[in-house]
Amino acid sequence: MTGCVRMRRIRISGGGSSALFGTSFPFPNYTKCPLKPKSFLKLFPSTTTPIFTTLHYRLITSAQHSSPSSHVHPTPQTELPISSGGDGQNGYPMNDSKVVLKEMRYAELEKWVQSHGYRPAQALMLWKRLYGNNINIWAQCSEELEGLNKDFRKMLSEHAEFKTLNLKDILTASDGTKKMLFKLEDGLVIETVVIPCESGRNTVCISSQVGCPMNCQFCYTGRMGLKRNLSTSEIVEQAVLARRLLSSEVGPISNVVFMGMGEPLHNIENVIKAADILVDEQGLHFSPRKVTVSTSGLVPQLKRFLRESNCALAVSLNATTDEVRSWIMPINRKFNLNLLLGSLREELQSKHKYKVLFEYVMLAGVNDSIEDAKRLIDLVQGIPCKINLISFNPHSGSFFKPTKKEKIIEFRNILAEAGCVVLLRLSRGDDQMAACGQLGKPGEIQAPLLRVPSQFQAVLEAAA
Repeated sequence: MTGCVRMRRIRISGGGSSALFGTSFPFPNYTKCPLKPKSFLKLFPSTTTPIFTTLHYRLITSAQHSSPSSHVHPTPQTELPISSGGDGQNGYPMNDSKVVLKEMRYAELEKWVQSHGYRPAQALMLWKRLYGNNINIWAQCSEELEGLNKDFRKMLSEHAEFKTLNLKDILTASDGTKKMLFKLEDGLVIETVVIPCESGRNTVCISSQVGCPMNCQFCYTGRMGLKRNLSTSEIVEQAVLARRLLSSEVGPISNVVFMGMGEPLHNIENVIKAADILVDEQGLHFSPRKVTVSTSGLVPQLKRFLRESNCALAVSLNATTDEVRSWIMPINRKFNLNLLLGSLREELQSKHKYKVLFEYVMLAGVNDSIEDAKRLIDLVQGIPCKINLISFNPHSGSFFKPTKKEKIIEFRNILAEAGCVVLLRLSRGDDQMAACGQLGKPGEIQAPLLRVPSQFQAVLEAAA
């Protein structure tokens, strides 16, 4: 496995709003972390959150250090499959002795097919049977490749791997939202959500990592830490299987959001490649404007994404001051609001008719005041954008509470009166833990909770 992110330096610091390992918290369900820093690193080696309490992790997160392979070391108990790592034979992604078809863009697939003595036309026919929007099969094995040359099918059965995910379960929420659980080859599990809409704008929410390294304090997935990145094929196949298994039930799936488990831009190589496959005109043919990649604010990767991809970008903002954002989103300590928003202003100057989507999770008493609304208006000045207000979805162990509906509407009206384009995202699938911020299953060892700034302690105690 190549291209792993390494922790270059660990620095112990005190003071500020950082939490201390072993500190007890005054709120119910607040988990005390009994581990010393070194013990935590041994048990949680793949965690790469930029700032974990008093441990400041200096990450190599720039685009120059990204690679198609998994960016983190696997845990000692986990052996990663080859398809999740680097290139295989002759530069082609391999799983055991077979090439993984869904790891390749069309040009790569065509080259591979020609290397076996077959014409480019055969490659195009194969591509359409893997992804074609007018094909209802979306082939998962060589036996489903109807209409292809017999010898070509035989070659594929001997040398190619079609499938990287195994469906474990489908859970249906009371509002019709579907949560799909997929088991990976190494035994890990990821979750994908299909959100039906009466207007026909059905959406699949896909994961890019197993767990997440960002440790956002309001997110259930963040409690897991990071297990590993998903390969390109593991990302793409979520959308393929959602269409294959659920289109007949919920209708055509027209939208893709990279808002499932993980920080997509922390796995930027595989995410950009997967997005390219999703929008290919001869394949799944999603509109680039209907494929949205979300990020917590990794600035170097964000710049690269805007330069290399035509897909939409969503940025999780969630606070209007650095103090609050650094508490609930530790990535802000590395890339603060000024740097993040300044980078967006600069990059979007060259993107014609492009708007970024700011996501704002409403946390009662934390980021939902009238003053926050006014600051938010000032923060987004000069950035072509839409603002998506999201109701917080509670989960076990969380001490945050959702903002009341009346206050969300008041917050929205202040933004709208100032000329902002504002959307409200309703909770979907929360009774099956399928809503925003609810995916995953933390184990016994969890990412640490951070110390609450003093001005919010009384608010959270009252809400508990």
